[in-house]
Amino acid sequence: MAKRACALHILVNTEAECLALKEQLRKGADFHKLAKKHSTCPSGKRGGDLGEFNKGDMVGSVDKAVFSGPELAIQGPVKSRFGYHLIKVLYRT
Repeated sequence: MAKRACALHILVNTEAECLALKEQLRKGADFHKLAKKHSTCPSGKRGGDLGEFNKGDMVGSVDKAVFSGPELAIQGPVKSRFGYHLIKVLYRT
């Protein structure tokens, strides 16, 4: 079972905005560019890069998505107390 992961995310305030961004990604938009433009998380400045982190480091719903969802696929909207996330897991170890 994986204990560490590396992921990207985009955090926005509404589910509608999250779904609109997911559709743009589905059509080939660049994750990093969308994160820089739209994400309300400080990681947005880094293209949504959360870096490598341990299981349990992230808020519950995000942690669950990162450690149980598919790698390299866009997951979301994932709701947390911060808003709505789109998540792309790069790898788990």
